[in-house]
Amino acid sequence: MSLNIPETSKRRLVVIGAGFAGLRLVEKLKGSNFQIVLIDRNNFHQFQPLFYQVAVAGLEPSSIAFPLRRMFQKSYQIFIRLTEVTHISTESKTVHTLNGALSYDVLVVATGAATNFFGMDQLAARSFGMKTVGEALGIRNTILKNYEMALVADSDEERNALMKIVIVGGGPTGVELSGALADMRRFVLPKDYPDLDFRQMQIFLIEASPTLLNGMSEQSSCKAAEFLTNMGVNVMTNEQVTGYENNIVQLKDGKTLNSATVIWAAGVTGAPPGGFNEHQLGRGRRLVVDAFNRVKGESDVYAIGDIAFMDDPDMPRGHPQVAQVALQQAKNLAANLKRKELSDWKPFKYKDKGSMATIGRNKAVVDLPFLKFQGMFAWFVWMFVHLISIIGVRNKLFIFINWVWNYVTYDQSLRLIIRQRVPKKD
Repeated sequence: MSLNIPETSKRRLVVIGAGFAGLRLVEKLKGSNFQIVLIDRNNFHQFQPLFYQVAVAGLEPSSIAFPLRRMFQKSYQIFIRLTEVTHISTESKTVHTLNGALSYDVLVVATGAATNFFGMDQLAARSFGMKTVGEALGIRNTILKNYEMALVADSDEERNALMKIVIVGGGPTGVELSGALADMRRFVLPKDYPDLDFRQMQIFLIEASPTLLNGMSEQSSCKAAEFLTNMGVNVMTNEQVTGYENNIVQLKDGKTLNSATVIWAAGVTGAPPGGFNEHQLGRGRRLVVDAFNRVKGESDVYAIGDIAFMDDPDMPRGHPQVAQVALQQAKNLAANLKRKELSDWKPFKYKDKGSMATIGRNKAVVDLPFLKFQGMFAWFVWMFVHLISIIGVRNKLFIFINWVWNYVTYDQSLRLIIRQRVPKKD
């Protein structure tokens, strides 16, 4: 097998990953003097900040995904290949994939990050991550299926486990998912399941550090904890999950929680392709890059987004693994690749535009460089920023309609348990 990329006199740029960083880079280089090959395991771009809304039946998956081929329909020097990269040979400048090998002149790695279970195989096998649309759909299916099973449970203990949800990780994903589930418990599920007592539906948010939203201000962190507590979420800080087996969540202090659903949002780790040595990997298995996003020890290999660890004295722990960093690095690298002389290249400098998180209906926290605020106005700001960031007019329209409908009716109309049937092959 081969990737069937035509030979050309243009330099070939291979981009691995169609997340925020990879997609923005290709967009910025569209029409440039490169033949561009974009490789991803999916044929669509995923808007990760709204995965949690798919998980709670607030949005359909198609609203937060956009087909890659539609985006580049009239770009004849951009080739999209749906495959997985198995290995990179930097000496021969070759990318090896499941569908064959491909040579490159310039390589950009934008593979993002994967869920980090910190070596706990039990949790990796039995809990849900929140890094793909598929995982978000799996959470939705499991939660709804559990309440169907709770209706016919043989014992109170079994019913309690089916109705209890444990979320590990107090970052934006964990906080936003906890708030959305609390709203679902209050406004939606009791109408669907009048036979169940939803006082038994307990939501636990477990965070190993002393505070939630560690990347945000103390003011926002405290307000988020206050919002969630008032919504009935059991917020547990300074607590760690050490194991999960037979529906029993084990905590470091010896306590246990009986739950059939554990969602892991406690951390991420870099997902570099094979072929890089340990000296090229930094904190969190991210590829070490210089100020121009060039991978350590390489001349024509670059890394951008969550996979890149830039040696910046101002950020010894690396840049935050958020969309804004990925977008800004992609823009800067694209501008540099268009410049003929290396002496004209400009180093990357991150401009922090702020951060935000929503905590359910009419509640959010926003940290801007010049202002911090919380509450309903912050919630509207959060919705506006995310809505304009979505790719595609159709997606923006459908998300807006869903949000308005959910707000007016106190309902989410996408509570579907979708099972996949795969036909057998000879």
